[in-house]
Amino acid sequence: MSDDFTDRKARAAQWFRSLRDQIVAAFEDLETRHAGARAPGRFEVTPTTRTDGGGGLMSVMRGGTVFEKVGVNWSEVHGTLGDKAQRAMAARGVPGMDKDPRFWASGISLVAHMVNPHCPAVHMNTRMFWTPGAAWFGGGADLNPCIEYPADTTHFHGRMQAACDAHDPAYYPRFKAWADEYFFVPHRGRARGVGGIFYDDLNSGSWEADFAFTRAVGEAFLPAFLPVTEARLQTPWTEADRDTQLVHRGLYAEYNLVYDRGTKFGLETGHDANAVLMSLPPLAKWH
Repeated sequence: MSDDFTDRKARAAQWFRSLRDQIVAAFEDLETRHAGARAPGRFEVTPTTRTDGGGGLMSVMRGGTVFEKVGVNWSEVHGTLGDKAQRAMAARGVPGMDKDPRFWASGISLVAHMVNPHCPAVHMNTRMFWTPGAAWFGGGADLNPCIEYPADTTHFHGRMQAACDAHDPAYYPRFKAWADEYFFVPHRGRARGVGGIFYDDLNSGSWEADFAFTRAVGEAFLPAFLPVTEARLQTPWTEADRDTQLVHRGLYAEYNLVYDRGTKFGLETGHDANAVLMSLPPLAKWH
């Protein structure tokens, strides 16, 4: 499988990088169009490395007019999984994990925390993971408003459903339910947002079909997120709205530090800690 997948790994890594470039450009354009008299926010790009092999790009914008903090990370990493990560993946049923701990992975991960409390925070990632026993995809996107607008939720889910339905009508209900379960915060007894879709370990038997679906999910992100953001950018907000936003960010931080699979995997496998923790908000509050 290693020789057969050399080209596929390169294709996937290149596409994730191109998606990263597209989103960074779109976010900087949004900043430029809404900066007014202020200097628009711009991404600071930092190369990252992983102890065992590979690395990526960490792109973070702070203090913008639209984005208080947004990170768009791309990575291509490889090496040998540690015992804990290997056991966790074997328990999920990843083929061959009990025999060979080598892996390769590439993907894009995005989290945006907004200035205006009426604009929803958002998370998106898509990735490919290879082991000698299997190659599979994962990803999804979920909307995290602190002040929910039902029309925004409907629009976001509609774009995610359209991406799913074009490949398999069973995907959206399945992956929506998976997101509702995955992004639930047990110790708070509530979801961290209004959901979206989430999937992992996707290996239908057709690598090309799974890659095409993952591309569709990534390509649906900007049309899902930008319209709801632009619809709320000019909405006046109060200090009470800001307080609601900061408390909701506390919920987001709790989830990512306690439950998020990607955070745990990144820290346990030696990836750049700053890149792994990019998702954390710049400010948060707990009552």
